[in-house]
Amino acid sequence: MRAQETKIGITSTVPVELVLAAGLTPVDLNNRFINDPDPAGLVERAEGLGLPRTLCAWIKGIYAWALGHPEVATILAVTQGDCSNTQALMELLTLAGRRVIGFGYPHDRDEASLRASLAGLARQLGTDLAQGEQVRRSLLPLRRDLDRLDELTWTTGQVSGAENHLWLVSASDFDGDPAAFHTRLSGFLAEVQARAKRAPVPRLGLLGVPPIMSDLHRTVVELGAEIVFNEVPRQFAMLPPESQGQDEDLATQYLRYTYPYDVFHRIADIARQSERRALAGLIHYTQTFCFRQAQDLILRARLPLPILTLEGDSSGPLDARTRLRLEAFLERLA
Repeated sequence: MRAQETKIGITSTVPVELVLAAGLTPVDLNNRFINDPDPAGLVERAEGLGLPRTLCAWIKGIYAWALGHPEVATILAVTQGDCSNTQALMELLTLAGRRVIGFGYPHDRDEASLRASLAGLARQLGTDLAQGEQVRRSLLPLRRDLDRLDELTWTTGQVSGAENHLWLVSASDFDGDPAAFHTRLSGFLAEVQARAKRAPVPRLGLLGVPPIMSDLHRTVVELGAEIVFNEVPRQFAMLPPESQGQDEDLATQYLRYTYPYDVFHRIADIARQSERRALAGLIHYTQTFCFRQAQDLILRARLPLPILTLEGDSSGPLDARTRLRLEAFLERLA
């Protein structure tokens, strides 16, 4: 890394401990795109630059956001285990003059391969695994508090599904500052302790990538239910093992991370959490033009709960048809 560079854009959840160990500031490009004042405008800009309509809106939004923020001069892209369009995004950003680093999760979850990938990434960032391990240990109190937040969502209802989603998805980069993020989280946890406890029914799980629609969680509440399990954001947050005595290091933490590997490890985690949280049904969100849409067939074959599959394309509120489908699904669960 060049000495003057401090910010590094990430296309998905990466071993953030190595980024922090290198003295760099992680910037989750997904979060920056979707929280932009005009995410739809970013997609339109990318299409105006020539990207096709039949391409995932997240890729187009990330591309346009990155072009508008040259201070994020280096991009760390997940080349295996995330989006199949990432390679083209890397090439586009290279053409735009950005330094691009690739990182791949081994599809077969081979531990030796993952350790080699971690070591290679550390070298490219200018750090090593020992320093990354120090950062991992320093983040454990923060991750335990995120675990506490998750528990308050499904045990007492003092944290809403929307709040759960926002905090957990933001843990991919800790908004660039883990210490400040932890301070805000501690204040939030103190605040919610004063809320009344509640037991929302029916209790739902939300599977798949974070939805591009802006009001899915709010609409579920309006219709009388609550999402108490945000599958992928929970994985992004790298919550500590359920068995607190379990020994772990950086590699085993990222082996436990289900999202980048085959769908069957995800299914095992979903089934376990569905039983633990007494879920009545599941919403599977799929992004238009995403290869993960095909995994819906496998989820339906392997999971015993009722599943509603929702597809999203552009940012913004739910359309009337999707709201009606959601309403009908919840009536079935009542």
